[in-house]
Amino acid sequence: MTISTLRTRRQLAGGLLRSLYRQRLSNLSCKSLSHSFYICLQLTNCCNLLTDACNAVNDDGTNPSFIHPTSVVHPNAVIGQGVSIGHFCTVGSSVVLGNDCKLHPGSHVFGNTKLGDKCILMSGAVVGDNIPGKTIIGCNSVIGHHAVVGIKCQDMKYKAGNECFLQVGDNNEIREHVSIHRSSKPCDKTVIGDNNLIMGSCHIAHDCKVGSNNIFANSTLLAGHVLVEDHAHTAGAIVVHQFCNIGSYCFIGGGSVVSQDVPKYTMVAGDRAELRGLNLEGLRRGGFSVTEIRSLRTAYRKIFMPTDVNVGGIEDRLADVECHEDLSRVPAVLLLVQSIRESLKEDRRGICKFRSWSFS
Repeated sequence: MTISTLRTRRQLAGGLLRSLYRQRLSNLSCKSLSHSFYICLQLTNCCNLLTDACNAVNDDGTNPSFIHPTSVVHPNAVIGQGVSIGHFCTVGSSVVLGNDCKLHPGSHVFGNTKLGDKCILMSGAVVGDNIPGKTIIGCNSVIGHHAVVGIKCQDMKYKAGNECFLQVGDNNEIREHVSIHRSSKPCDKTVIGDNNLIMGSCHIAHDCKVGSNNIFANSTLLAGHVLVEDHAHTAGAIVVHQFCNIGSYCFIGGGSVVSQDVPKYTMVAGDRAELRGLNLEGLRRGGFSVTEIRSLRTAYRKIFMPTDVNVGGIEDRLADVECHEDLSRVPAVLLLVQSIRESLKEDRRGICKFRSWSFS
């Protein structure tokens, strides 16, 4: 089927739908019943035309895009091959939709926004904003029902007219009612990596940096400038203070209020969140060997649970682990020590306290 034929069918189908929408059914008299039957026939023909246009293939073997006539798609928008745009959607003038994207009914894309190939927007989702800057969503990502991604931040430092940015990687599942904001200033951007599962009602604020392969359970709330590394896992209803760092392979228990950094490989819980040991299950699932886990447990005890009261402060215990003949040969142990050292710098918030030990 040629492109001109497809265009003609779409125009005809769109014209039929628009004309039918303007007609109103009156009382069910004989005359109105016959009129209703006529409208049903026209609707059937219209649906058949739309189905043919949607299922057809261009002469060059590519799939044509399908745009429902009730949607508002700006003529300057760039639409890839095989894109499906349902009814009552909006696509702005600076939007770029990759191949095989699917916009479910009532979803909207605004501003300077680019969606990679095979992205899906569920009903009610809003991506992008008509403000300076840009929103980029990677390939094969899902934006859930009524999620809001790439809009203006909620930071008082933001000045109207400033550019702000959001970059999201590939294969992310962003579930219903999630909000992800752009950066608060032109020199920074909110970044999310690949393969993350962000469950319902989560919030990722301005200038956050989120790595890859993380799982955020429902109502995980990240304040501005939070850094989350890779393979972290949060339980539901947790709050993370601004400028905190969440280390790789850590676990945050449900209902926690995290006001300081969470070191790599550890587990925290409580209000305020305290260290509760290593995230052993996460380490096993992450492919850490038995030797690595055993070494991490030994290092954790030396740092946070010393039996010798004369062992010294936190710096002395970290140095003792670094100089240990066996522990110093395990890269994961050295990364744990480095993570703690970084968090103890003057410009950082320190680490979550061990529940029976004070670092003050």
